[in-house]
Amino acid sequence: TFVVVDDSGKEKALESGSKVGCIVSRVLFYEQVRELKKSPDWPEAFKSSMDSSSEKVLAVNNSSKQKNDPDSNDGDNNNDDEEDEEEEEEEDGLPPLEPNTNRVGPVELQHEKSDSDSGSNSDSDS
Repeated sequence: TFVVVDDSGKEKALESGSKVGCIVSRVLFYEQVRELKKSPDWPEAFKSSMDSSSEKVLAVNNSSKQKNDPDSNDGDNNNDDEEDEEEEEEEDGLPPLEPNTNRVGPVELQHEKSDSDSGSNSDSDS
């Protein structure tokens, strides 16, 4: 997993004693990382043979974030890329991801008229 971080305030934060030196500005998805690896903007430190399961952090300053927009896509996707991605997903040997139970689905309210509702209304009228 790769992330793009903003380290423009790192020195100031460290001088003030803050434990947070950088801010994560973007999480890069597989396709974005793959496109960046093909470009000359990919850092030399990350060009060595890497284990796909290892986690690395890519630090860039504000000016290079604007210059290197990983969301841009030239539309050069073809079926071979999709097949390769499917094969890689099958070969990773990891179990499927569990659903996030921390997020509660939308609440559905049920409005039913019952005898107790009508009884409470008549009590408030008198």
